[in-house]
Amino acid sequence: MPRGDLFPDIAPFETGLLPLGDGHVMYWEQVGNPRGQPVLFLHGGPGAGAGAVHRRFFDPAHWRLIVFDQRGAGRSRPLGELKSNTTPHLVEDIETLRRFLGIEKWLLFGGSWGSTLALAYAQAHPACVTGCVLRGVFLGRDDEVDWFLHGLRRFFPDAWAAFAEHIPAAERHDLLGAYLRRLTDPDPTVHLMAARSWSHYEGSCSTLLPSPETVASFAQDRTALGLARIEAHYFAHKLFLREGGLLAGMSSIAQIPAEIIQGRYDMVCPAETAFELALNWPRARLTVVPDAGHSALEPGIRTALVSAVERFRRR
Repeated sequence: MPRGDLFPDIAPFETGLLPLGDGHVMYWEQVGNPRGQPVLFLHGGPGAGAGAVHRRFFDPAHWRLIVFDQRGAGRSRPLGELKSNTTPHLVEDIETLRRFLGIEKWLLFGGSWGSTLALAYAQAHPACVTGCVLRGVFLGRDDEVDWFLHGLRRFFPDAWAAFAEHIPAAERHDLLGAYLRRLTDPDPTVHLMAARSWSHYEGSCSTLLPSPETVASFAQDRTALGLARIEAHYFAHKLFLREGGLLAGMSSIAQIPAEIIQGRYDMVCPAETAFELALNWPRARLTVVPDAGHSALEPGIRTALVSAVERFRRR
């Protein structure tokens, strides 16, 4: 997939490991201009981890980009750990990182679960947020989780069949519970096979056109285990969101400007959720990409994301 519309590859100017308590250690990095405008990248999943390509949405001459891997994900340790791993923990981790790096305020950039976490953090700490760039919006509601687990079969019946058939027929009435039991099984042959199946399903449904590159990136063992185990854990606990969900807290961030980028044919996080969020956010600008699905790296999505970030640069 050509990515010439992104900024060139760049290495971090600083990396570190930050102890969080309860045995968790967070990987973090800073990229770009050490004196630039701060922006925080929030990866998806939950549990997917961040990668080098995510640095490329930001002009390194202007932005001081902070990237981190959430608890149990990516380069944070222990990989796939569920103990003390909830949305409130992640929100507090972000605030710990902000204080550690001496940042007063920052722009939030997140897609899919990253949009969920960005909203949760912004509602908890609105004074620390200059704006939000969100993609493929996910609000963590029951119907959105049910869509992922069951509704996607309407458009990806082959991918869903492979996902469901990993589970014995007698347990398929509760796919989430059956997967979670396997994903938390101590035997690597059990939990890795379940993780690969779950992640292959998600990767297969994430782009408008088939993308073997996307599926392969999801299927890597480190990505698959963190993504599948933590995602199933969060789904089983209603994403650890407060009663009423994120829309109930929109008044606290009504004054914060936002850019919402949504693929018209996003099957993982359908467009109706982004429209609903925009209706509840007076300062949000919604851009619908007409020829894209869910992935941030689809051509129209990545172009729209870079443009959205550049608009914040000019504010």
